[in-house]
Amino acid sequence: MSDPGVSKTGAVTLADVRGLLEAEVFCGDDLSVGIGQIGAADLMSDVLALSKPGMLLLTGLVTTQVVRTAIVVDLCGIVFVRGKKPGDAVLALASESGIPVLGTALTMFEAAGKLYVATSGR
Repeated sequence: MSDPGVSKTGAVTLADVRGLLEAEVFCGDDLSVGIGQIGAADLMSDVLALSKPGMLLLTGLVTTQVVRTAIVVDLCGIVFVRGKKPGDAVLALASESGIPVLGTALTMFEAAGKLYVATSGR
């Protein structure tokens, strides 16, 4: 049985993530973007070393370096955890680069767990 918060097409989208994490959309108009993988990290060196194109990043680091890393590794989006709000410079760079940015009040552990449960078995 699939989770009611995940689309029935079999592909998890940013819209699904927004619903599952009760996330706020800071920038990004197209939430129909499919997600290849989901990763969680605060060390951008780990993201550079371990991510794949199309991955969604959960992070508590709210800097322009996160967006620059997302551009380099071709992430499909960023979710800031623990209620952190990105500043204007972060949002401007993300908008200019076409990187959707969301935010959730959940901790990284809670957000990753909810996404794991919703996507397991796919």
